[in-house]
Amino acid sequence: MGKIAKFGLLFLLILCLIGVRVFLEPFLYDPLIDYFKSDYLHKPIPDLNWSLYMLNLSFRFFINTIISLSILYVIFNKKSVIRFSSKVYVITFLILMILFFLVIKYQLINGYLVIFYLRRFLIHPIILLLLIPAFYYQRLAFKSNDN
Repeated sequence: MGKIAKFGLLFLLILCLIGVRVFLEPFLYDPLIDYFKSDYLHKPIPDLNWSLYMLNLSFRFFINTIISLSILYVIFNKKSVIRFSSKVYVITFLILMILFFLVIKYQLINGYLVIFYLRRFLIHPIILLLLIPAFYYQRLAFKSNDN
């Protein structure tokens, strides 16, 4: 794949991530968006339809994961990167969903920042921002070891 095609595809995939945030948000069930935009320090967490909310969080995470894995493949062009990243995404998803559910359902932590950041990791492609520099550093380290 040529550099122009690679950059064009990366640009398109980044637009897809932006599109998930802009265009899917109104269609997904997430009462915490309005909650965190308002005076959340003085209000209790709104009642949630748990099955619908967890389904929507999972759907958004899955869409972001597919786009993020595509970005990683375009940048690094290695199946081993995709296999490792897939495992990271699955483990992260399971841990974050369990923590999020426990914290919000049973109010294990008195504080809204934990809920805010757990939710943020689930609905935004933050893991991608961690994996790109990690794989880039690994590639640079292997190149310096070969010399």
